[in-house]
Amino acid sequence: MATKSIKTIAEDKDPELVAKRRGQLVQAAITVFSQLGYHAATVKDVADAAGVSAGLIYQYVPDKHELLFLCLTHIVERNREEIPAVLKNIKEPMARLHAAIDAYARVIAANPSAVQLTYRESKSLKTEHIDTLKRMELETNALITNCIDECVRAGLMREMNAELLVYRIVTTTHGWDLKHWRLSKIVSFEEYLNESIHACWSPYLTAKGKRRFVELGLGSTPSKSNRPEQTAQSDLERSPRQSGRIEARGRAS
Repeated sequence: MATKSIKTIAEDKDPELVAKRRGQLVQAAITVFSQLGYHAATVKDVADAAGVSAGLIYQYVPDKHELLFLCLTHIVERNREEIPAVLKNIKEPMARLHAAIDAYARVIAANPSAVQLTYRESKSLKTEHIDTLKRMELETNALITNCIDECVRAGLMREMNAELLVYRIVTTTHGWDLKHWRLSKIVSFEEYLNESIHACWSPYLTAKGKRRFVELGLGSTPSKSNRPEQTAQSDLERSPRQSGRIEARGRAS
């Protein structure tokens, strides 16, 4: 994890307490950096938002640069936890792919400020932190790429540039947060997930894959919301591990 490389005077404390406190500081920093901008914001601003003293922050992070780094790795860390967790007991290749993308998308959708901050402030990171963030991104993407490769080997999907397909999925998923102001007014998150995100990979299904797609119930499209201006926040707050309808079918296959 990225946080393991950050050494502070709090390292001798309970690891769970350190992780919890850093998590609180990261959430406060994401809010402050998003509202004020990274360069304009101060550590005191973050401390005020977190309800702690500036001195306490320095017990958990050495400086503002490291705090930004933690903010920008927050989503990557979440996905590196959530995706393997939802795949743990799923054996069927297509159910694994669907579950991995579903988990990734829900983490992204639940953290819009962090996503927007990443696009805006990545350039402010130190060079070594940029390199680390890139490596972590590739490792996370590989979790989905591996699922695509499994589908290809099983004859469920045709050969394609799997890495390019993953980046289509990634950028489409990020689009929900980047253009949320408009997308949330015309579709619910569940509709966007099915009609835009999962739609990236379904055209690559073979005849066998299409049959399996239907058997798993992946082809159904949610009915349009009567109140499209709402963002279906309950969908976003649901943990990927709680989205088990399709995944359960994969386990039984």
